[in-house]
Amino acid sequence: MAETVDDKVSYFQAVTGISDPDLCTEILAAHNWDLQVAVSSITANPSSPTATASASTSLREPAPSAPLADAEFVAAPPPMPPPPQQQQQQPGIAWKLVTLPFYVVSGGVGLVAGTFRLGAWVAGGVLSRSLSLLGLAGQAGGDHLPPSAAEAADFVAEFEREFGAGRGPRFVAEGFADALQRAQREFKLLFVYLHSPDHPDTPAFCGGCLCAEPVAAFIDENFVAWGGSIRRTEGFKMSNSLNASRFPFCAVVMASTNQRIVLLQQVEGPKSPEEMITILQRVVEEYATSLVAARIEAEERLNNQRLREEQDAAYRAALEADQARERERLEELERREREAAEAERKRKEEEEALARAAQEAAEKEAALARRRQEKAMALGAEPEKGPGITRVLIRFPTGERKERRFHSSATVTSLYDYVDSLDCLKAEKYSLVSNFPRVTYGPEKHSMTLEEAGLHPQASLFIEIEQ
Repeated sequence: MAETVDDKVSYFQAVTGISDPDLCTEILAAHNWDLQVAVSSITANPSSPTATASASTSLREPAPSAPLADAEFVAAPPPMPPPPQQQQQQPGIAWKLVTLPFYVVSGGVGLVAGTFRLGAWVAGGVLSRSLSLLGLAGQAGGDHLPPSAAEAADFVAEFEREFGAGRGPRFVAEGFADALQRAQREFKLLFVYLHSPDHPDTPAFCGGCLCAEPVAAFIDENFVAWGGSIRRTEGFKMSNSLNASRFPFCAVVMASTNQRIVLLQQVEGPKSPEEMITILQRVVEEYATSLVAARIEAEERLNNQRLREEQDAAYRAALEADQARERERLEELERREREAAEAERKRKEEEEALARAAQEAAEKEAALARRRQEKAMALGAEPEKGPGITRVLIRFPTGERKERRFHSSATVTSLYDYVDSLDCLKAEKYSLVSNFPRVTYGPEKHSMTLEEAGLHPQASLFIEIEQ
């Protein structure tokens, strides 16, 4: 009987790709050691009603209540030998290959291409996150979170509901790629926990180990913690990427180059708090030097960048100061040129004004000379003394005196012409005035003869300049 049981377990492992013999034994026992039904529950054989229900329960997202598979595990009877007729109805190899679930096939391919799988998965996560940020990927739920972040938030909420709020590590509510970048920014390792709700050891491990205060405190202090359920897309992909074959499953990873990750430690199966802390402590001690070196290198890069920025700022400030001084020099030069141009303009205007004034003065002097000449010619020759001759004395404002003889029949205008013919008076408007009695010989008397004006036979007049 023992050989028959071992053969069933080995056969079940070969078909399903599950490497944990204890888990295979429990699944077979939960299905009453019916190999076909047990395989169908994993491979989701559509020909079996039992397989359809089991597959839909294991592949779809679980409801808040306990899933069907859990109920089967809890209520499973003790192991019994399989009936002979069921041993003869084992499925053929072609049916086994056709009905293999996708994760088994992808896991097999991953064994061949394991070198590229983690890097490609992380790159896909980064691409998905970038598309989500650009609004090109679908949003999860009504909170507009990327699908990976929504799954992480759901895991945190379910973990707290099942094991108590505030207990266990502080899992980040973001996708794996974001959690990996967070760990890289904080110079910490990434602690990964893959949650298998159907595994019988999961409740005890979470409640007794992960939620133990020393373990949770150690993880929070030294790691960035990320968790995911293998029932969800990202948790399922991580279980394939990390080759999770036995649960409970934990891992410690760190970011590498070219968007790859390095698997530092796997922790498979139940562990006590002391064992978990010992394992994690060893990992921290082994890679503390690398983290410190990375931190120092990042600080040096930051300091170098800051120094370059300060040097660039100082160069820009010096350049701006030089440019400001050059602008001030040019402005001062332009100001001086404007002032010189303005002074030159004023000098030319003054010279032109002086030239015009000199020309006007010369023209005026020439006009006066012409007038004096005309007046002198109009007077004619001075008459000789005689009975019809009037002698007139004229005093100028300068004190100079001039005397001339006129015919008594000459008009008062002749007296003005005489004054104008002399070069003794610069004023153009003036009047001839007698003292005793004071008489002004203005324009109204210009046409009177000297005799009519009372200036015959002699007269003494002075010039009164009009303002």
